[in-house]
Amino acid sequence: MQRRYLQLDVFSERAGQGNPLGVVVDCEGLDTAAMQAIAGWLNLSETIFLLPPEDGASYRLRIFTPRQELPFAGHPSVGAAWAALELGLAEAGESRELVQQCAAGLLPVKVVGSRWFRQLHVRTPPAQRRDAVIDALPAGLAALAHPQVAPALWSNGPDWWLLRARSEAELRRYQPDLAAIAALPGTGKLALYAAADRPDVGYQYVLRAFAPGVGVNEDPVTGSAHALVAAALLQAGELAAGSQYLASQGRERGRNGQVQVQVDAQGQVWIGGSVQPVINGHIDW
Repeated sequence: MQRRYLQLDVFSERAGQGNPLGVVVDCEGLDTAAMQAIAGWLNLSETIFLLPPEDGASYRLRIFTPRQELPFAGHPSVGAAWAALELGLAEAGESRELVQQCAAGLLPVKVVGSRWFRQLHVRTPPAQRRDAVIDALPAGLAALAHPQVAPALWSNGPDWWLLRARSEAELRRYQPDLAAIAALPGTGKLALYAAADRPDVGYQYVLRAFAPGVGVNEDPVTGSAHALVAAALLQAGELAAGSQYLASQGRERGRNGQVQVQVDAQGQVWIGGSVQPVINGHIDW
């Protein structure tokens, strides 16, 4: 069957700088196995499948990596909101708000700007710190780690180990030991982050995300991990409710992803950014 297919570049000011997202629109007749097969064949960090909404939502999606389904992910959620608006599957109305339905539940979305200058901001699921420890960091990570911040396993749907680096410069130079990361307790996913070394570079934090345990060696831009870093900073007292910052990711992969991170007055974390359409066509499956 021929199905409409889009490929978007998410968290990007122009095409080629963000994280590619596959969007399958006409999903009639596709079961879970077929969706997983398509995501594996496309081999993007995530592929989404847009479905008729339920429970008062504006749109519904399912999210797949090449190996598994996710309850929530950041760049698929931002990209899904853009696609739902662009394809006329949802309308923001005067409120400039949408409601996303995914396996993590109903998530509010804020729409800022118009078509060519549109930004989408998604409220992420509540972050939880898991009860897990790493007995000993691999040597490369131990040398990189900030001495005053222990690694911690956090989840907002997907699980990520968070490890703060000593500096942005050291983080950008880091050469990952993918086998050691894949062997970490849990799902073998690690987000490394650091404060920007200089205050005049335009962003306040930098992040790199490695997920060899789910088939993605280094993700170009990772919204869920950025949201977890904000939750960790909030818990540590380094971030206050009502604050926001810009985060950089992807330069080590030739990208320039920009993620807007906001903490609202209630302490809820929102992530947002721009989306660029790259491919508009069909997939035969």
